[in-house]
Amino acid sequence: MTSFTETDERLELRRQVAKLAKGYGREWFTERARAGEKTTELWMEIAKAGYLGVNIPEEYGGGGGGIGDVAAVCEELAAQGCPLLMMVVSPAICGTVIAKYGTEAQKQKWLPGICDGTGTMAFAITEPDAGTNSHNITTTARRDGDEWVLKGQKIYISGVDEAANVLVVARAEDAKTGKLKPCLFVVPTDSTGFEFTAIPMEIVSPESQFQVFIDDVRLPGDAIVGDEDGGLVQLFAGLNPERIMAASFSTGLARHALEKASAYAKERTVFKAPIGSHQAIAHPLAMAHIENELARLMTQKASALVDAGDDMAAGEAANMAKYAAAEAAVHAVDAAVQTHGGNGITQEYGMAGMLVAARAGRIAPVSREMILNFVAMHSLGLPKSY
Repeated sequence: MTSFTETDERLELRRQVAKLAKGYGREWFTERARAGEKTTELWMEIAKAGYLGVNIPEEYGGGGGGIGDVAAVCEELAAQGCPLLMMVVSPAICGTVIAKYGTEAQKQKWLPGICDGTGTMAFAITEPDAGTNSHNITTTARRDGDEWVLKGQKIYISGVDEAANVLVVARAEDAKTGKLKPCLFVVPTDSTGFEFTAIPMEIVSPESQFQVFIDDVRLPGDAIVGDEDGGLVQLFAGLNPERIMAASFSTGLARHALEKASAYAKERTVFKAPIGSHQAIAHPLAMAHIENELARLMTQKASALVDAGDDMAAGEAANMAKYAAAEAAVHAVDAAVQTHGGNGITQEYGMAGMLVAARAGRIAPVSREMILNFVAMHSLGLPKSY
């Protein structure tokens, strides 16, 4: 078995997820989004089939697979026109962090719900004033007897309205030095003092973005995940999987756009021939397909490195995969819209709605500029620029 091909088991997982998602499809997904409804039905069916927590250890209700397995699920859903953003957040980020650093009691408490879809977990790191600089977050956690008290704000937090809990990144005071250190806390979304308001977005998605207000939210002592002094290592454990999932989200979107555009280019006839016979139409689609396949390969490499525990190499590959996938998706969707001509910007054909979704991949969960900074510094050894 060569390392650049997937196992038969992974390929079968892809086939089964694609088959399930095809029963819903892009039209169903878009209708839910435009009506302000959720995709709970699809989410719960994925969970019931065992695909949602495929990367979580079996003893907690998961499939015992790796990040590459849950990334495959994410990609196949997107390829069928049903990209689920909460796949990136709940099983991949939160599930990975808790499985790796949580206590036995925490794993028992939170992982089964992540797997069966009843305890979906959001992730809150981004703040209005910190933005890309996660070192500058100001949400604080202070001890009060046996409890923790959290205070702060977060922004662009996905799916808080669908989540039972949120994994919040805050800063706690170090008793020895007095300095603030990053810590992770599980916060129930129905906690007193925890409020959120939806941010109106141009993106066509049933999953909403929120500004979150944390006003003296009291948590039990065991709400902190991992070692209080574990710092950034624990936080970053969820970020490589996040980038891999974001890459799979993008490559799936690109595949969906290219499949639609190719079908249209074979059927649409102008000047006595299908438009796909014209290189002006065919070449941009072919180029986008090449870019997307390269991005998929790098995503596979990143997944393998994460699953092998090689965090430094995984960080480089995951960043590169996310960058390449976002670029591929932007080019693929743009070419798909152009292939459809005027039909590309109608609601009926559903192409234009993907433009913002694809473009968001260049910004979130980490901007392409920060990835270029990472590669310049860590891969090329150039001086730090920020």
